[in-house]
Amino acid sequence: MSDITFDGRVAIVTGAGGGLGRTYALELARRGARVVVNDLGGSVDGVGSSESAAAKVVAEIEEAGGEAIANYDSVSTEEGGKSIVQAAMDAFGQVDIVVNNAGILRDKSFSKMTMEEVEAVLDVHLKGAFHVSLPAFQVMRENNYGRFVFTSSASGLFGNFGQSNYGAAKAGLVGLSNVLAIEGAKYGILSNAIAPIARTRMTEDLLGPLAEHVEPELVTPLVVYLCSEANQFTHQIFTAGGGRYARVFIGTNPGWFAGKGVVPSVEDIAANMDAIRDISDYIIPESNTDEIILLGQKLAE
Repeated sequence: MSDITFDGRVAIVTGAGGGLGRTYALELARRGARVVVNDLGGSVDGVGSSESAAAKVVAEIEEAGGEAIANYDSVSTEEGGKSIVQAAMDAFGQVDIVVNNAGILRDKSFSKMTMEEVEAVLDVHLKGAFHVSLPAFQVMRENNYGRFVFTSSASGLFGNFGQSNYGAAKAGLVGLSNVLAIEGAKYGILSNAIAPIARTRMTEDLLGPLAEHVEPELVTPLVVYLCSEANQFTHQIFTAGGGRYARVFIGTNPGWFAGKGVVPSVEDIAANMDAIRDISDYIIPESNTDEIILLGQKLAE
């Protein structure tokens, strides 16, 4: 297999001043991409700002012979997202790749959480991905090429105590990625989500002894592959951490069919919960149409 390179490609990596984003930016640049290293430079909970983090990563890239610019705009505003994409256009004339990686934490049990803590997390993770991806998608559509990687999380896919705001945002990113995969298909735009397990400043206090086995660099190969021309997969979710790489999927089963024109009782539902929950047979829908087809098949029987 030939080496995977990014010569002539331009990548935006948000939250690239440290942790996972830094490793993505470095590897993309090492393989020939011109990179916009975006990072507000705030604390883990999103407070404050500093130009030092992004600037340091750009210096690393340039010292290694790569090409990059730093950007310090916040993804949490529409203006910030537009400015990030415009920075890529001004410096390099195109946008081919977006890795939506920026994030913050405001963990708290649900009963004690405030709406300010909910909004702060949604603004960065979910709205931030919209703010950057929308102007980038418009550029990619004109060029008939693009790659999106959205950073989801096991907390969003499976749940985690104390992370209702974070989990909701991360689940939302899967929905966004799926729609972009569908809408972008005819324009050569692919979109996937990644649920990483890695030691970063956001997670090192949560991982305990596992932290020493989940360096960010172990997630990077999969993300960089998904950003490449070699990748032809879209509309998928992957997990990576500690050297394990796997697919996560949302499926549906044939279920139980009450019958055409039949309105089942609550007791009928209760009596058939085993069939409703049976996942011995299932499909992985590529859009909501695939699930509607399942219903159509039952109605036609």
